[in-house]
Amino acid sequence: MRHGRDGWTMNGARRWWLLATVSVGLLLISVDNTVLYTALPTLTEDLHATASQKLWIINAYPLVMAGLLLGAGTLGDRVGHKRMFLAGLALFGIASSVAAFAPSAAVLIAARAFLAVGAAAMMPATLSLIRTTFEDERERNVAIGIWGTVSVIGIALGPILGGLLLEHFWWGSAFLINVPVVAVALVAGAILAPGASGRSDKPWDPIASAQVMAGLVGLVYAVKEAARPGGEATHIAVALVVAAVGFVFFIRRQRRQEHPLLDFALLRDPRIMSGIVAAALAMFGIAGIQLVLTQRLQLVVGLGPLETGLLVAVVAAGSLPTGAVAGGLVHRHGPRPLIVGGLLVSAAGALLVLLLTPGAAPIPLPIPDHPAWLVPGLLLLGAGMGLAMTAASAAIMGNAPAHRAGMAASVEEVSYELGSLSGVAILGSLLGSLYTATVHLPAGAPAAAEDGLDQAHAAAGRLPADQADSLLEAARDAFDNGYALALAISTLVLVIGALLTARLLARPAPVAEAREKEPVA
Repeated sequence: MRHGRDGWTMNGARRWWLLATVSVGLLLISVDNTVLYTALPTLTEDLHATASQKLWIINAYPLVMAGLLLGAGTLGDRVGHKRMFLAGLALFGIASSVAAFAPSAAVLIAARAFLAVGAAAMMPATLSLIRTTFEDERERNVAIGIWGTVSVIGIALGPILGGLLLEHFWWGSAFLINVPVVAVALVAGAILAPGASGRSDKPWDPIASAQVMAGLVGLVYAVKEAARPGGEATHIAVALVVAAVGFVFFIRRQRRQEHPLLDFALLRDPRIMSGIVAAALAMFGIAGIQLVLTQRLQLVVGLGPLETGLLVAVVAAGSLPTGAVAGGLVHRHGPRPLIVGGLLVSAAGALLVLLLTPGAAPIPLPIPDHPAWLVPGLLLLGAGMGLAMTAASAAIMGNAPAHRAGMAASVEEVSYELGSLSGVAILGSLLGSLYTATVHLPAGAPAAAEDGLDQAHAAAGRLPADQADSLLEAARDAFDNGYALALAISTLVLVIGALLTARLLARPAPVAEAREKEPVA
């Protein structure tokens, strides 16, 4: 039997059952990041969503979550991580029901934002409960390795689940399936999670949460507007001003607070900072690649949603063994070889996917445009992600003091969400921009076909066969231009991430100012 600092007793089996329970919560959060990728073409048609609404349907969830995570982690330190986990699960279930039956794109965007509130409450609690429950460092690293692997699996599982459900049900079933899973996790969490009440002397700062949310929303809106064809310079300028004001006021407020949402002293530890950089850039790469790849497989190759999801799931197949192994290796070898090596392996996988995509590859290869050729690249991409993300989580949580568990978990998860959000927003916008800039529509083609490949497919359905074929050929060529650029940028970002983390981890760890003596409960 083990005894935590709060006196709560947990034997070995129960610790691992708790890990399974919080992993289910994390799986729900991760799946909802990508579950709409394969459903997006169908959803766009059913809800008559505009190009801007399509991006916000995807982006509202990670954006709101990223803005709330810092406040949620600190609130968990105050009220107890068990309470935050269970409250987040309940909110997630309610929001899933609303999203499933959304009658319009606007309602779905609002429901996705509400989903993010539940996810933000839950997500830091999952990692904090692991950090405080697994006291043995080797066990904790293995648990964090499993946690990180579940995150990658969830991201890869989303397109499969979306595709499978679309084969038999309507797109709303991708959200409705969350409800019974939430119910089971609520019961298990109530029984298994330690019931520590947290530290009531720690204040919660909703003002700072609002400030960082304003900064994030402004920054992402500016990026999206700048990448959009015909983006308004005035809108970009206003968004950048809002972002700057939000971040400046947030930083100033944190420096004055006795109990800040973010203790900047933690960020001066190169081991923690390397984990943050690795997590953000890894998620940028994988989220962006999955977004453009799932669209190409459906709109260019002609695969169905389920087939597309199964192929993208090869990333999870690659990450599962390496993520589990990395949890044990990081204790012996440290995070540097795993993070740097993992990012370089992922970069090689992304480049291989590009080279094995006929029509988009910069060096044409004599191979058919068949999705099976992508499997080796996707396996490499996943294998690298398993190594890098597990080691990044261990670097952050293993070097943060236990009483900063909620804060450290929030910082890590903000980096995950910002990376994912940036990948989708930047690469998704660039894909659309390059399509519009390079598409050469044949005479007589509807102007709406310039907006995107899915609109070109809709327009082609109303044309004679020869004109439809010419339109779709031009549209696919233009789409592949954006697809190639997106994969090239993802490869470059992963390489830059490897170089940055190698440099950070070459520095000696400082005497951490934030590591004051942990209070005795």
